[in-house]
Formats: sequence, C-alpha cells, structure tokens
Amino acid sequence: QVQLVESGGGLVQPGGSLRLSCAASGSIFGVNVMGWYRQAPGKQRELVAIITASTGEIHFDDSVKGRFTISTNNAKNTVFLQMGSLKPEDTAVYYCNYNIGTGWSRRDYWGQGTQVTVSS
Repeated sequence: QVQLVESGGGLVQPGGSLRLSCAASGSIFGVNVMGWYRQAPGKQRELVAIITASTGEIHFDDSVKGRFTISTNNAKNTVFLQMGSLKPEDTAVYYCNYNIGTGWSRRDYWGQGTQVTVSS
C-alpha cells in the first residue's frame, strides 16, 4: 500500500505564493508519474502538473504555465508544487497523485487533499 500526505495549503492573497508538499510512504517502488490535481467546488478534478519519474519530463496545464513549478526529490518519495502569482481561480482542493506499477498492477494513489484559497 501507498500513503500520500499533502501539506502546505492555506489562505493567500492574489499574487501571493504557496508551496505544497506531498510525502509518500509505503510500497513506492516502480513510480511512473507523480503529480498534482485540483478540484474546485462544482467542477471536475483537473490536472495541474505532472512529472515523469524516469525522465523528469514535466507537463503543466495551460492555466498554470509560467506560474507553477513541480519538483521531486531523488528518492521520489516527496513531490512539491510551488505556486506563484496566485489567482482567485486557483482556489481548489489540491490532490497529490502517484501512478505506480506496471501492466495489470499499475494504479493511481491519491492523497486526502489540501485546501488552497486565494482571496483578498
């Protein structure tokens, strides 16, 4: 089993910054992709940023390009989301995601989410 615990959310003014962290524990072998998703009230969960474990390739949603960065440590047991120039529309619950395994055993793991509120 894999456990993901997010931290770093909170209330921030427009234009401000926050850094989210996701600590992974358990059977984190064979990580394929790590990433962050978010879900605003009344909306579907959407991809924010992902990073491929083997190549370091990164993909951002267009709405956050140039404002957010994603990174991980060498052990691949922590993934960060540095958010800058925050806007009210960034308000959402942010979820950490790990995709682990191969073939039929490949699956997604999710954290419990951390609230980010951008408001003056």
